Amino acid sequence: MQMADDAGALMHFDIARKILPAFAAVLLASCTTLAPEMPHDAQALALPEDWSVEASGETPDLVRWWQAFDDPVLTGLIEQSLEANTDLGVALSRLRQAREALVVSRSSLFPSLSAAGGYNRQESIRGGGTTVTLPDGTVTTVGGGGSDSFSLGLDASYQLDIFGGNRSAVRASRADLEAAGFDYASTMRLVESEVARNYILARAYQSQLANARASLAIQDDNLEIAGYRVMAGLVSSVDEEQARSSRAQSAASVPQIGQQYNAAVSRLGVLTGQAPGAVKPIMEAVQPIPTGPSDPGAGIPADLLRRRPDIRSAERQLEAAAAQIGVARAALLPTLSISGSLDTNATSFSRLFDTITSGLFAGISQSLFAGGRLAAQARQAEAAADGAFASYRGTVLTALEDVENAVTALRAARERETLYEVALDAANNSAIYARAQYQSGLTDFTTLNAQEIALISARNGLVQAQSDRANALVALYDALGGGWDPEGNPAYDPPIEGPAEISPGGQD
Repeated sequence: MQMADDAGALMHFDIARKILPAFAAVLLASCTTLAPEMPHDAQALALPEDWSVEASGETPDLVRWWQAFDDPVLTGLIEQSLEANTDLGVALSRLRQAREALVVSRSSLFPSLSAAGGYNRQESIRGGGTTVTLPDGTVTTVGGGGSDSFSLGLDASYQLDIFGGNRSAVRASRADLEAAGFDYASTMRLVESEVARNYILARAYQSQLANARASLAIQDDNLEIAGYRVMAGLVSSVDEEQARSSRAQSAASVPQIGQQYNAAVSRLGVLTGQAPGAVKPIMEAVQPIPTGPSDPGAGIPADLLRRRPDIRSAERQLEAAAAQIGVARAALLPTLSISGSLDTNATSFSRLFDTITSGLFAGISQSLFAGGRLAAQARQAEAAADGAFASYRGTVLTALEDVENAVTALRAARERETLYEVALDAANNSAIYARAQYQSGLTDFTTLNAQEIALISARNGLVQAQSDRANALVALYDALGGGWDPEGNPAYDPPIEGPAEISPGGQD
């Protein structure tokens, strides 16, 4: 008998000696995944070392770029929009969804545990029990055909992530979360720049209204002078009618500019999460168009990979697509799962833990035929990753284009502003001379009217050039990725509540 026991022990030892190395190999294999690494650096993207347009190499502080305009009203509006803008609220909800999706995905890396309990009472309809005669002669049945049953159970199961399919899914979910964080930052950029553009438009319309009213005052004087000269018989009624027509046409532009101004101010109200007319009181005081610095730097093209949140979002989407390849490839390979249970049953609660039974089961499964579905899903994931890489490169190239266009627009607006300043000075002098000559009878009203029109055009041209310059500066700040802190990721430090265990790095 002892020899049989020894033989059995030796047999179990031999089986364990053969199985353990294979099991260790499985565990080592589970430390890797089948998801490829996708290229995303400046060299792989073939980024140029410098811009094709002349741009300063020193990059300004971009986190709160609107402060460079030194306009308290603009600063207040942008900060209000960051707190209450509805588009940011939508982006925030998507970020929260991605955050919880990562928690769901990570749950596949841990065992699942469930518990169950029950109580059952059975009664006999007929028979059972003991017949007893009471002292008063009554016959009754004591005890009877009833029985109690108590049960408790604990079940656990765990699927070994042999080929990293679950970890690839977690990697994809984490990349999706990070992409959602960068999308939130991109929405911040868009909201900030749109507030700034509408603010600049509103100030430009205020300047245009001031120009139109100043022109009306001059044309009122011209109309009065023409009337006097007609009454004196110095000129015909044509001069007076021309003056009246010119004044009416100038006056017609006032309500149009007012409507455009109202639209810009109303848009500012909506962008700041308020009713359209909420910001009108703070915009009533007429102020000049904000200028900002004359020549902000643009850095080098490779800087955009870190500063632009839309580029970083596209990079994380590429990472997620690559991780999905690992998920699809792992589905082609075997899966190993382990499950166990603890159960107990008793006829009374006090004896519930007298007898406990347990079970352990390990199983391996492999898909043998699925009509080519699994292989097609793997190829589909690879194609999606190729598309994500093309989209990533396209986002980078578009960012380069945005910067160069903004630099060129800023330079052109500065040159136009300088030229319009000269044109305004000349047009103003010409209008003064023409007005004096008309009053003296040395020229006709047509010449005076032409000079007045040239003056209005030069004034509005200068306002437009100043507006274009400010908007080009905003576009440059936006193209460079300003308006957020590139050292972090809103996915891990956003204004939302969420599980504290989520961290940006490391493997699960």
